Order: sequence, then structure tokens, then C-alpha cells
Amino acid sequence: MRIISGTYKGRRLAAPKKLPVRPTTDMAKEGLFNILNNTYYFDEITVLDLFAGTGNISYEFASRGTQELVCVDADMGCIKYISQVASELNFGISCVKSDVFKYLEKTTLKNDIIFADPPYGIELEDFAKIPELVFKNNLLQEDGMLIIEHSKHTDLSGLENFTNQRKYGGSVFSFFENKTST
Repeated sequence: MRIISGTYKGRRLAAPKKLPVRPTTDMAKEGLFNILNNTYYFDEITVLDLFAGTGNISYEFASRGTQELVCVDADMGCIKYISQVASELNFGISCVKSDVFKYLEKTTLKNDIIFADPPYGIELEDFAKIPELVFKNNLLQEDGMLIIEHSKHTDLSGLENFTNQRKYGGSVFSFFENKTST
């Protein structure tokens, strides 16, 4: 895994092999950040990274200047690894070991961007719970965005607040925005 831009551009990170993860590919990550780069100033936003895994997406935000990031994952190995890298690189990443759905039920933290990369094999109903909880609990700032990464075999376009999607190889990013904010 590699950080593709920012302060740590080109930095390679090797996650422990035993972690139950599927890191976002460099090609997909580069495409995503090209989109976000046209919308946000990274040093002015807060980010919530759900199903954080190795922390790949959070490191990219942090390298580009984001100071307030929260990573949520149920796996203690993932949490330890993200905490270790965040400490080594002096990133402002806080880690929470929790089931993502329980976390979304309880948190009141509002974010500019919420990124979710659940296991590709979860049921469509579980994918649907993510935007449902985010919007029901008002977890996005005005003009905030929820991004869900999923397999090209999953279609989230029928879910409420869906705005568009981008495909990169076998990965798709579905974007959700609060339609009441303009």
C-alpha cells in the first residue's frame, strides 16, 4: 500500500498479512481523491473512516493535510496497526474499536466526509443501513458527503440520497449527499 499524494507522497506501508482486509487499490484511490480535490480543502475538513481496515484512506487524507480523522473498525489488529502508523507519521487519527453499525447508532460526531469500505460480501440490506444511519442521525455537515466503496456487482443507486457513482476496475464508489442542503 502506498500514499499517493501530500506530505508522505510515495511512502510505502506494509500492513501485517494477518489483517482481514482488502485495501483500496492505488488506481481507485487516485480516482477518488481527484474527485474530492475539486470539492474540498483537505486541511479544513473532518473525516470518518468506517470499516477502516489498514487505514489506507485515512493516511491519504492525513498526508494531504486533514487533521481530524476518526477510524472505526471491529478488528483489534486493524486498530493497533492504524494507531501505530498514525503515531509514527504524526497523523491526527483517532481510532475506535467498534462494530460500525453500533458506532453509527451512538455517535453524534458530524463530519464533512464519511468513507465506508465494508466487506464486499455483505448483504445489500447491510449496505443500505450505512446511509440510513448516517442521514437519520444527521452525521454529515452541510455539503458533506458519504462515500461507500463496493464491488461492481453491488448496486446502491436505488438508495435514498444517492447522487452518483464512479467505477475503477472491480471497485465502485457510490456517493451520497444530503439533498436538503444546497
